[in-house]
Amino acid sequence: MNPLNTIWGTIIAGLVIAVAIAIAAVSVNMADSGAILILIHVAVGITWVGILYYFNFVQVPGLADAAADEGGPGGAGISKYIVPRALLWFRWAALATWVSGAIYLLERGEFLNAFMLGNAGGDTNPVYGLTIGVGAWMGTVMLFNVWILIWPNQKKVLGIVEAGAEEIAKGKRIAFLASRTNTMLSIPMLMSMVGAHHGFFL
Repeated sequence: MNPLNTIWGTIIAGLVIAVAIAIAAVSVNMADSGAILILIHVAVGITWVGILYYFNFVQVPGLADAAADEGGPGGAGISKYIVPRALLWFRWAALATWVSGAIYLLERGEFLNAFMLGNAGGDTNPVYGLTIGVGAWMGTVMLFNVWILIWPNQKKVLGIVEAGAEEIAKGKRIAFLASRTNTMLSIPMLMSMVGAHHGFFL
């Protein structure tokens, strides 16, 4: 059976290859035991931010064009079949990204240092704490936006939760602004995450 025939087969095959590389790197001292955790963090983070960008760069303008196209097919199919599935991956990838990052920081003894922006003292690295901390705080705000602002309001918009027309309109606006905020924050967040291992932001 070809693993590329299904999305789960594709993901599992990719993870198996990545884990094999990580294990090989650890065995020849080219990486430490945190390599697999970083792999998970990066993979789910790419999923989260990738879907965030899809929503903002593709879906929102596409649905606006569909609504403006009189006599066109409209966006009902997207709203019914695509959006709920995208939101499922989006919210759980967001949570998995935050949790895997938190576990990595805890394993390294840098969790408090990160959330105190390098001011934890002791044996912690203040430059690393500040750099990764900026990204960790932005990721935390983004996670809050996903679970507290975007998802509850999207449930109203999609009809998963009953809501009146006014509440749906308000929910659309809140979810839109929270999503745009996350898109904006994703840029300096990614800069911080990449820069943290190099000792500076860029």
